[in-house]
Amino acid sequence: MNIPQDLKYTQDHEWVRIEGDEATVGITDFAQSELGDIVYVEVETVGESLDKDAVFGTVEAVKTVSDLFIPLAGEITAFNEDLEDTPELVNDDPYDKGWIIKMKLSDLSQLDALLTHEGYKAVIS
Repeated sequence: MNIPQDLKYTQDHEWVRIEGDEATVGITDFAQSELGDIVYVEVETVGESLDKDAVFGTVEAVKTVSDLFIPLAGEITAFNEDLEDTPELVNDDPYDKGWIIKMKLSDLSQLDALLTHEGYKAVIS
């Protein structure tokens, strides 16, 4: 299972890459493997400010549809439009080409609640 050490994680299996007061968010390798083949990613919250843990979109796989929970409070500034035509990027490359949203953080103190590589590893083992 691929769990990059330079990212932060949530109990809901999202990963977060922090760059200043901006973050890129996707689902983890573990999450995509549990979901199976992803056929659709929907995010209709671009431009909206959401509270931590609010639903920001959904991922539809062959087996199920799962909500996506925003890991930190802030405004969603971008959706990975490549996922509209090739949602399987989330399966193939969850930490790079399969990113889902970019956001501007509104409360940097919330970063402390995210899991480290080791913390997330403990969640899924």
